Amino acid sequence: MGMLISTMLLGILFSCANDPKEVEELNDEVRYPDQEMRAVDVLYSTKGQVQFRLKAPLVEQYAGEENFNEMTEGVDIEIYDDSMNISSRLTSNYAIDITHAKLMEAKDNVVVINDEGDTLNTEHLIWDLKKNEIRSDVFVKITTPQQVLMGEGLISNQDFSDYRILKPRGIINLKDAKGN
Repeated sequence: MGMLISTMLLGILFSCANDPKEVEELNDEVRYPDQEMRAVDVLYSTKGQVQFRLKAPLVEQYAGEENFNEMTEGVDIEIYDDSMNISSRLTSNYAIDITHAKLMEAKDNVVVINDEGDTLNTEHLIWDLKKNEIRSDVFVKITTPQQVLMGEGLISNQDFSDYRILKPRGIINLKDAKGN
């Protein structure tokens, strides 16, 4: 009987051993931030010219060859013109700054407002910092003082003053809707 218990214990011990390759694969899947910052308020500039101001409750930085910053609690970005006036504002519930590619991706309740009061609502937006443009490939709604435009996809300059809906679905003229 003692021999049977010893054999069972040895079998259990050896069957629970972890394969080093399996452990390594699990470790590769889970990635933790290298740095975590709270109540972030930072100015981004190029060649001495401030381009935008980013505010976020939480920024998680991931270092490495393909570094990025993740803002899981939302973001508020003010985009400036050459005179340091706010030309547009972008907010979303989630954003990721893919630093190495000079792209920022915003998701979940994305709102962009330009200085004319035009408002873009969408669920997904890419801001290409190299091309100074924003784009989307999902449903977009743009509300201006005169009309509401809807469609699939959008391309615009980064201050949202010159935009185009790629596949328009409809236009609602607000003057007609109000009976004016």
